[in-house]
Amino acid sequence: MPDHVHMVFTPLINVEKREMRSLAEIMDALKGASAHMINRKLGRPGESLQEESFDRVLRSPEKLDEKIAYILSNPVRKGLVSSPEEYPWLWTAIGELRSPAQPRAAGPT
Repeated sequence: MPDHVHMVFTPLINVEKREMRSLAEIMDALKGASAHMINRKLGRPGESLQEESFDRVLRSPEKLDEKIAYILSNPVRKGLVSSPEEYPWLWTAIGELRSPAQPRAAGPT
């Protein structure tokens, strides 16, 4: 989206600390790298991203499907494209888009 980002991810384990990486640690890394690239591309210094973020813990496959459908249809709802596949900045880990109404493929449990 032009003014915000949606992500669905599973935090990795910090092997040295033997714990899951915190959301704050993940967001700091993502925002730091993104802000650096944005500022370099625009040729400007300073902060380019808001400090705050909004997160949700998804505890069921149904909630995950619901959030994925929301994310995929967001550019359509905002009038940027007529289908999610047309939005050039939409990416999925499986490398292909699926219709928000199409169920997730069964994966490892």
